[in-house]
Amino acid sequence: MALRVTFVAAARSSPLLAERFDDDRPLDRAGWDEVLRAAGGLLPLAAAELRYCSPTPRSRATGDAIGCAPLVQLALRDCDMGRWRGLTLGEAMAREPAAVDAWLADPRSAPHGGESLLGFITRVGGWLDTRPGEDGDRIVAVAEPSVIRAALVYALKAPPGTYWNLDVRPLSATTVTGRAGRWSLRLEGAPEQGPTHPAFREGNPL
Repeated sequence: MALRVTFVAAARSSPLLAERFDDDRPLDRAGWDEVLRAAGGLLPLAAAELRYCSPTPRSRATGDAIGCAPLVQLALRDCDMGRWRGLTLGEAMAREPAAVDAWLADPRSAPHGGESLLGFITRVGGWLDTRPGEDGDRIVAVAEPSVIRAALVYALKAPPGTYWNLDVRPLSATTVTGRAGRWSLRLEGAPEQGPTHPAFREGNPL
């Protein structure tokens, strides 16, 4: 049974805001402008047989904006960063430099008291391997970029350290095809930015 799973990276808030661990801030005005500009090109994904999203406000909002009405999946939550939740990498480094070094060097470590990188990758990979569907079914998952990075490491059976070398941009779409334990990365052209979806032409839908 071969499935086609397309991961769409959630829009993010203003680029002027620092990225934080396990960040669940909703989209701000800049984030909404970004997703509405891209919505036209991503709308065809709403025709997928199964549509999911991470539980973050950004992921849910992005999924709704592209017409997916996605089902929230707890297994697609961001990595549990324990006591570092809400901190930037620089802030965590200033507080616990040795712990951050250990975390970056060893994917099995969780010095913050949360989830290890390896555990995170395994959790997301388990979700990917257990997707239902018939041969040829299309699945869309709107998720945080970190979740998509974990899914790609798992799908490609790459070393966990590969996670740090993947750059998943907001509103990018990445597709893997296959079945449990046997996935291939499918490279496609980026969708063109079409006209804004009529439902969102009047401004912020929130």
